[in-house]
Amino acid sequence: MTDQPERPEIESCDCDEANVDNVRAVRGHLMADATAHGLADLFRTLADPTRVRILSALAETEVCVNDLAEALGMGQSAVSHQLGYLREARLVRARRDGRHVFYRLDDDHVRGLFAQGLEHVIHG
Repeated sequence: MTDQPERPEIESCDCDEANVDNVRAVRGHLMADATAHGLADLFRTLADPTRVRILSALAETEVCVNDLAEALGMGQSAVSHQLGYLREARLVRARRDGRHVFYRLDDDHVRGLFAQGLEHVIHG
């Protein structure tokens, strides 16, 4: 037995022909391939629970890598590896202060994306 919720049955049309006007309208709203790939990459980056937990910490405050690793119960190297993915996706940014490197969310867009995703999960 799995813990996954049952998926609703998928319904499909019984018609044989597409509505040309609807197809034209839908095509007018489709995003460009490059944009779709960029968005898919962003969601792929967010598909890792450790990275989501890191974002949850950084949504509240700027944190040193060492402190973040301690809070997560992970090694600094492993956390730095995950932060690299988040930096590459422009979700977080770093600031060096002497021997310490502090991370924070990149901007308010990331904060909003995270907050809306969390709200959706909690609401569901």
